[in-house]
Amino acid sequence: MLKRSFLTFLLLNFLLCADAQGKFTLNGYVKDSLSGETLIGANISVKEEGRGASTNQYGFFSLTLAKGNYELLISYVGYQPKLITINFDENKTVNILMSQGLTDLNNVTVIGKKRESNVKSAQMGKVDLNISTIKALPAFLGEVDILKSLQLLPGVRNAGEGNSGFYVRGGGPDQNLILLDDAVVYNTGHLFGFFSVFNSDAIKSLSLIKGGMPPQYGGRLSSVIDIAMKDGNMNKTEVDAGIGLIASRLAIQGPLKKNKASYMISARRTYIDGFTKLFIGKNNSFNGSGYYFYDLNAKMNYIFSEKDRLYLSGYFGRDKFDFNNGKRSFKVSIPWGNSTATLRWNHIFSKKLFANTSLVYNDYRFSFNGQQNDFNIKLSSGIKDLNAKTDFDFFATPEHKLKFGAQYTFHTFLPSVVSGNQDTVEFKPANVQRKYANEYALYLQDDWDISRKIKVNYGIRYSSFQQVGKYTAYTTDANGNKLDSTTYKSGQTVKSYGGFEPRITMRYAINDYSSIKAGITRNLQYIHLVSNAGSTLPTDIWVPSTYRVKPQIGWQYAAGYFRNFSNNMFETSLELYYKTMQNQIEYREGYTPNTLKDPEEDFVFGKGWSYGSELFVNKVKGRLTGWVGYTISWTWRRFPQLNDGKKYPSKYDRRHDLSVVGTYELSSKWKLSSVFVFGTGNAISLPERFYFVDGTLTQEYSRINAYRMKPYHRLDFSAIYTPVQKKKRKYTGSWVFSIYNVYSRANPYFYYFDQQGSATQGTLTVTAKQVSLFPIIPAVTWNVKF
Repeated sequence: MLKRSFLTFLLLNFLLCADAQGKFTLNGYVKDSLSGETLIGANISVKEEGRGASTNQYGFFSLTLAKGNYELLISYVGYQPKLITINFDENKTVNILMSQGLTDLNNVTVIGKKRESNVKSAQMGKVDLNISTIKALPAFLGEVDILKSLQLLPGVRNAGEGNSGFYVRGGGPDQNLILLDDAVVYNTGHLFGFFSVFNSDAIKSLSLIKGGMPPQYGGRLSSVIDIAMKDGNMNKTEVDAGIGLIASRLAIQGPLKKNKASYMISARRTYIDGFTKLFIGKNNSFNGSGYYFYDLNAKMNYIFSEKDRLYLSGYFGRDKFDFNNGKRSFKVSIPWGNSTATLRWNHIFSKKLFANTSLVYNDYRFSFNGQQNDFNIKLSSGIKDLNAKTDFDFFATPEHKLKFGAQYTFHTFLPSVVSGNQDTVEFKPANVQRKYANEYALYLQDDWDISRKIKVNYGIRYSSFQQVGKYTAYTTDANGNKLDSTTYKSGQTVKSYGGFEPRITMRYAINDYSSIKAGITRNLQYIHLVSNAGSTLPTDIWVPSTYRVKPQIGWQYAAGYFRNFSNNMFETSLELYYKTMQNQIEYREGYTPNTLKDPEEDFVFGKGWSYGSELFVNKVKGRLTGWVGYTISWTWRRFPQLNDGKKYPSKYDRRHDLSVVGTYELSSKWKLSSVFVFGTGNAISLPERFYFVDGTLTQEYSRINAYRMKPYHRLDFSAIYTPVQKKKRKYTGSWVFSIYNVYSRANPYFYYFDQQGSATQGTLTVTAKQVSLFPIIPAVTWNVKF
């Protein structure tokens, strides 16, 4: 009854939001004046009304006001504010062009006490990172990494030394929905996770939502990272290139037809394999081995009319590791990577109704190919999706902005498939075959300005998930022996799940510079990443919800105080959260990988919960900008079949996490940046006793995660030198000098126990030793733009 009433309330709001007499609508796009790129999330403020609108994911806005003259202030991070006067005497369409370059907002006196979006928005836990800010931060080995930049924000925890994986508010790595132009990216790491797959030269915008997830996003418990690729310069051809220590980049963009169609192509490749060949001799056991990664981003778009625009974008990336020494009989090849393709159609039905329809393909695959003499073996896993979705933005009135839509995804899972041959004999054990699933979702959302003080963003999502055939389900005895089976035909339902996912966040404005926010979110997650290690590796497997594996269910409760100081120079927030997670998955105790049976047979299920507080202070104006982020948090897990059923700290648990980020404009030629991070050590299990069994040294381990590694801390520094451009030159260049781990802190990567002496002579000693990865690492990168 409650669910029905809530849906009825939403539908009534939708129907009642009709045009009032005497009101007119202004709509259009906000764009970069030089490139023609649309600007996502640009603010359009109405001085006389004390409110306004913002552009959607495609740069479109719609604003309805009563008849009269109004002054509109358009603002966007990194661009000069623009003030225009509009006479609302009829419906109008206008494209607003913005110029890059910071201007002191204090000089724009017409807005008086302007309320920034971090205070006036009802959305919680959302951060938009500027790509130019990310490029100015110190980079590991000179490679700019947008995911490592996210790890500097409160509530976002890194996976370990050098790793691009991350955990949000106590959730696992699979609980983050990562989208690249609407396509899900399942594996985000190059070089076994040390770099992310996202090339900053191809990225236009990046948004992180870790609080109240809007209902258009689903299928994950913890966060959304929405990444948009550049559309391509509509006016002129641009070439960006960079040469670093381990990789080089090249990006080209320009018009296919000026102001009508454009393209963007960006490529990157490492040359680690070339460097290693220089230092590995012919007699070395690693001669003939190598590793490299590459990726390619491409996008085209065409404006058919004022109402229609088509986008086609894609990503293709691969890592490949080879161990292939001609003198050895054993050879290994390990390729893995992602492929995505997105076709999107924007259509403006009316001044107030904007629609986007997307067709998306994405594929992630991992493969291990081994050969010894005449014996060959192949192990593969992966996931492939076909997705169709449509989303509508309805700008009903200045008080109501509605969003609604539908989504469908067909999943194909390869959890673990092994095959091989020896001479002419093929090796095909009865291992796990493909699994298939349908996933559906409908959603409706209203962003409602109830009054100047109160704003509510509320909505509901209904999702369902079906495991379908072709599939054979087996019943087994206590020893895992198969007793009986049930065969499902192609498309036949094996198991179904579904449910409602309500979301609501509310803002109460104390005054123009401060507000209080609160939110509650329920999420369902139907696919799972199962790992036997502490970080995301290519060998981790994605599995669906099945008749044995139930979907994860998460509830998150959050509240926060948001305050701006010194005429919006400082943005601050303090957020509290509590999150519960049901149906969490781990491998059973004593698990060892076995590709000959269904991995589900080794899963155990439990629950998790996390809570904490996040402080964020962000300076956004002046020659010195940057932020301080601090998190104190607790993350727990409890599994009846693990740790004697007692709760234990999750491997994602970190009590204290601190990041200090600063960028200083020293002059027109020099920009300096520095990052300091500190974190409580990772929770680990260690052996507590050593004893002999039949002459063999045996270890007895502690309870799960009963110990901590040493605290992690590191200081990085970078300097960007941009020479004065000569008038006759058609290019600009810059040098990036960076130092990773300035004071060469030996941060722990893992511990092992070294044995010395003889047990029979009573001289055996066992000593714990630490392995660290990266000492101080200087790097230099040359960037050039034509």
